[in-house]
Amino acid sequence: MSSPSSHPPALGAMHRFEFIALMAGMMSLTALAIDSMLPALDRIGDSLGVTNANHRQYIVSAFLLGFGVAQLIYGPLSDWLGRRKPVIFGISIYVFAALAAMVAPNFETMLAMRALQGLGAAALRVITVSIVRDVYGGRRMAEAMSLIMMVFMIVPVIAPGTGQIIMLFGNWHWIFAFMATGAAVVGVWMYVRLPETLPVEQRRPFNPKTIAAGFRIVLTNRLALCYTLATTFIFGALFGFINSAQQIYIDIYELGDWFAAAFAAVAIFMAAASFINSRLVGRFGMRKLSHGSLLGFIAINLVWLIAHFVGPQPMPFLMFLTLFALSMFQFGWIGANFNSLAMEPLGHVAGTASSVLGFMSTVGGALIGAIIGQSFNGTSVPMVAGFFVVSIIGLVFVLIAERGKLFQPHNPAV
Repeated sequence: MSSPSSHPPALGAMHRFEFIALMAGMMSLTALAIDSMLPALDRIGDSLGVTNANHRQYIVSAFLLGFGVAQLIYGPLSDWLGRRKPVIFGISIYVFAALAAMVAPNFETMLAMRALQGLGAAALRVITVSIVRDVYGGRRMAEAMSLIMMVFMIVPVIAPGTGQIIMLFGNWHWIFAFMATGAAVVGVWMYVRLPETLPVEQRRPFNPKTIAAGFRIVLTNRLALCYTLATTFIFGALFGFINSAQQIYIDIYELGDWFAAAFAAVAIFMAAASFINSRLVGRFGMRKLSHGSLLGFIAINLVWLIAHFVGPQPMPFLMFLTLFALSMFQFGWIGANFNSLAMEPLGHVAGTASSVLGFMSTVGGALIGAIIGQSFNGTSVPMVAGFFVVSIIGLVFVLIAERGKLFQPHNPAV
C-alpha cells in the first residue's frame, strides 16, 4: 500500500479496478433504490391513494430511516463474523423487500417494505466502507472512496431516466423488479469474487459489552464525532433536495419528461467533483480540499438564497440549475473526505465505527432532509434556505473538530 501500484494482500487475486467497481456497485444499490423511483412518486401516490403531495416523500424517508437505524447492527456484526456473510444477508433482504414493494396493496405496506429495503441496503453502506478501510488507510482510502463515489454518482445520472423508460413500457411496479435484479447481480459478483478482508485474529466478539465499548470509542473521539455531525447536516441538504426534487422540477418548473435530464445534470457535477478529488487528494490532503469546498458550499448557498429574495419568483430555471450544480460540485468534494477523516482514527474498530457514523449521518440527515422536504410551499425557497443553514452548522462542527484551525493537516498522510 506504499504506492498506487502496490497490491493489497487482502484483495487476493482481485485487481484494484475490479475492487473499486464492486464497492461502487454495492454502494450504488442505495442510490438505485431512491433515484430510480423518483419520477414515479406521483403515480405511486395516485395508485396507493395518497392525497397529500408532500406525503409521497415518505416513500423516500421510510427507506432512509430503515437504512440508517440498521447500520447500528451491521457494523458490530461484521466485526464479529467478517464482511461477507452480513453483506449477503443484507442483499437478500433488499431483494425480498423490493419484490414485496412491487406488489404492495396499500401505502402502509409500501412504507413498511421500503423501510425493510433500507434495512437490507444498510449492510452495503456500512460494510463497503469497512472493507475499504480494511484494505486502505489515509489518503489511499480517500482516493479509493473518491473513485467509488465517482462511480456511485453515475447512478443518479441514469437511474431517474431508467425509471422513466421502464414506465414507458410498463408501470411503476417494474421499477422495483429492476432494483431486485440489480441487487441480485451485485450479490453474485461479490460472493464469487471478493475474498474476506477481515482476518480472524482481528475480529471482535459480538456482545453488548464489546459493542458498547466500540460505540464509546467512536463517540468520545472528537475528530470522528464532529466530522460525522458535520456530514450529517451536509447530507441533510442532499436528502432535502431528494425529497423535494419531483415537486421542484415538475410542479414548479414543469419539466415533465425532462425531469431525469435535470437530475442527471447535477449528478454529473457531483461525479466530476469526486473524480477530481481522487486525483488531487494524494497531493493536497483531505483537509485542504474538504475545508475549501465547505467554504465554497456556504458561499454559493448564500448567493443562491439572496438571489431568491431579490430576483423574480420562481427563479429562472437556468439560474436555479446553475447555482444548484455549483453547490453540489462542492458537495462532491466534501462527502468522501469528511467520511475518511471521521474513519481515520478508528481503523481498529472499523466495522463498529462505520455503523455508528453511518447511523448518525443517515438517520440525522434523513430527519433534517424530511424537515426541509416537508417545508415545501410551492417554491424552492425552503430548500435553498435549508442548504445555507446546514452548511453553516457543518462549518461549526468542523471548527470544533480542528480546534478552530482550517486547512492544517495533522500528519502527512491526511
